[in-house]
Amino acid sequence: MHDFVQPLGHGIYAIDTGFQRPQFDAAYLVVEAGRAAFIDTGTNHAVPRLLAALGDLGLGPEAVDWVIPTHVHLDHAGGVGLLMQSLPLARLVVHPRGLRHLIDPTALYMGAKAVYGEAEMQRSYGRLVPVPAERAQASSDGETLHLAGRSLLLLDTPGHARHHHCIWDAHSRGCFTGDTFGLSYREFDTAQGAWALPTSTPVQFEPEALKASMDRMLALEPTQMFLTHYSRVGGSVAEVQRLGQLLREQIDEMVALAHAAPFGASPERHAFLKTGLEAIYLPRLHAHGCTQSLVAQLGLLEMDIELNAQGLGVYLDKRAAAA
Repeated sequence: MHDFVQPLGHGIYAIDTGFQRPQFDAAYLVVEAGRAAFIDTGTNHAVPRLLAALGDLGLGPEAVDWVIPTHVHLDHAGGVGLLMQSLPLARLVVHPRGLRHLIDPTALYMGAKAVYGEAEMQRSYGRLVPVPAERAQASSDGETLHLAGRSLLLLDTPGHARHHHCIWDAHSRGCFTGDTFGLSYREFDTAQGAWALPTSTPVQFEPEALKASMDRMLALEPTQMFLTHYSRVGGSVAEVQRLGQLLREQIDEMVALAHAAPFGASPERHAFLKTGLEAIYLPRLHAHGCTQSLVAQLGLLEMDIELNAQGLGVYLDKRAAAA
């Protein structure tokens, strides 16, 4: 088996997509009785790895019934169209708010290009491939998909993005959470377990909705959570609940930081938010027993601090516009 494929039990495999750095971005392959589903895909550059994972398990592309991105941010769904070209029997199931963006990804691509530029888009994502409309369907809250008799329950989970759903797998007592249950990097694991932080990535951070979505998943009493960034956390109901409480506390701290920020969009406000986020995360990492240098910790969190600060800025601007 390739070293980028990690068996997690219950027919679930985490695939390191290779996006940005090792152990940063996971796609999942779920296998039941010779049939398969992909949950999140990474970018176009991940597609060879996803197909190789099938081969590792002795499965062909025709074994895949479902491709289910948790939401349409490109690190989760950028490779959907290209992957679907190799999966003759698969159907795409995506949140209804994201469906049109995968059938015609022009707006999705142009929006990201406006932020990153054409060179970075090609380096990190590649050209987005549309999915034929007849092979795509919108999910509905509470809908159950069947994979060789195995039930996958789709839950509408806004808060990180309004086009986000999570997938509850009763067989493993686990949720595939996309970005709704935060980020947890394996480099921060200690004897105390995993550490996690929320993501307020632009542009639809809604803290109360996010906490409600988390509570909805936690009410199912999962023993494990399958995060896109990165891989499985948990091991018991109590451990998952601990992480949920950790995330709730930080969401509240992030909102308090945002409301303390200088008024108005400005470089000064952005710098204030980034410094404040460091002050939330670094002491918690120290208390968690992380032994990396502060430089190393900030290196791992640099992208998240930048994006979370941007997300909090958008959150503030929307509140100001609505006032």
